[in-house]
Amino acid sequence: MTNSVQDPTGLDGAVEEVSNPAAKPLRRSFTAEFRARVVAEYESAPHGEKAAVLRREGLYQSQVREWRAERDAGAAGLIPKRSSHRSPQKSSEADRLRSENVRLTRELAKSQAVVEIMGKLQGLLETISESTDTPPPPTTR
Repeated sequence: MTNSVQDPTGLDGAVEEVSNPAAKPLRRSFTAEFRARVVAEYESAPHGEKAAVLRREGLYQSQVREWRAERDAGAAGLIPKRSSHRSPQKSSEADRLRSENVRLTRELAKSQAVVEIMGKLQGLLETISESTDTPPPPTTR
């Protein structure tokens, strides 16, 4: 007896491509008109119907509470807050100068290392020259 698994699509081996459920979710944004309409509808709903408005729109009470506070504070048109991770940060002059300072510090360290090595090399060459009993080359400094 063999166990066979039926294809749930009924298409004999054809596999339906399923989108990745772990894909990056998109943040919802709401227009000022939508916010104003929902707040007005929520406030005018009778006591037992407020939750139905929230369920229908897929919202939380805290969102409506924030929108109402913004409206009451006089926020022009219930302007949506800007999320910091979406807007690219422009590098300021200070950031540019810091990065240039780091680059120049590295370059200076390399130059100092080269000068130190050159000094050691000159000392080594003088030592080799003295040991071979040949006159040292004239130094022009």
